[in-house]
Amino acid sequence: MRWDSQRVDKERGRSLPGLDVERVRTFDAPEALGINFHEVRAKSALNKVPGDYLPFNWTVNTFRGCSHACVFCFARNTHTYLDLDAGRDFEREIVVKVNAPELLRAELARPSWKRELVAIGTNTDPYQWAEGRYRLMPPIIEALRDFETPLSVLSKSPLPARDLDLYLELAEVADVSVNFSVPTLDEKIWRETEPHTPHPRKRLEAVAKFNEAGIPSGVLVAPLMPGINDSPELVEEIVSLAEEAGATFVNGIALHLRPGVKEVFMSWLSAARPDLMPRYERLYEGRAYAPNAERKRIGALVRAPNRSTDGRYRRREALAERRRNRAAEAERSQEAQTSLF
Repeated sequence: MRWDSQRVDKERGRSLPGLDVERVRTFDAPEALGINFHEVRAKSALNKVPGDYLPFNWTVNTFRGCSHACVFCFARNTHTYLDLDAGRDFEREIVVKVNAPELLRAELARPSWKRELVAIGTNTDPYQWAEGRYRLMPPIIEALRDFETPLSVLSKSPLPARDLDLYLELAEVADVSVNFSVPTLDEKIWRETEPHTPHPRKRLEAVAKFNEAGIPSGVLVAPLMPGINDSPELVEEIVSLAEEAGATFVNGIALHLRPGVKEVFMSWLSAARPDLMPRYERLYEGRAYAPNAERKRIGALVRAPNRSTDGRYRRREALAERRRNRAAEAERSQEAQTSLF
């Protein structure tokens, strides 16, 4: 069934298990490797982050499930909320929030909106395979631009570069960063652990493209998996190339295995690296996070990139300076109007 021949007709009286929203249609596409797409009309776009332990309070998720099929993905368990499984269903049953852009624009237009930072890519990848067809991100960036709302994006795909011009428009009025996850550059490890992601070197090329254009872009070396992608040589190669790409930061994060992903990962490990099973059973027995000593060891593998003499930062600084000047001018104008009364 061709994408072009699909019609968006409501399927009344039908809904996804565990998902209390209106479903538009469900179909598979041969070019999508047997993935089923469930198009839904969501009730909201902005999600409030509970607590204050993260540097952002709001997120947007355009998809549920992810065709990247990373064996370590911490978001896998969210599919069980839909009465789907965290394994194959997470990779093959993709929920698409087709009305996310229009919902977001309406929510940003509310007088109560305070233009707080919005993070996209904290759960599933907004630039996974289906985004190439649905193109949900361009109108989302446009809405954020129109309401001068700062944005942080994280992806495992170089596809964000498609929207570079829109990110530059947003950067004129609000802070924006587009960051990339690069757990490894080893071909075998990449294919085994991130089977349907674009090549990690393409992601580093995108880091350079954004930094050269003036958009801050950094790298997460995550997750770092003991005995798999945590050798100092493998990590240093990523840091060195990220440094060359002008990365604003390079951070490493140790693997964590919450329920749902833990079962998927350990099943993969028993087949791919049975020699590591005792080590992982010891590290993650009764816990989602590795012991502190192991996390400290992994964190020490990633050094901060040297960016002091990188000329590519000039455009980023120029954009930031224009935003500061614009904000100061707006504040002076507001003060002048207030003084009239």
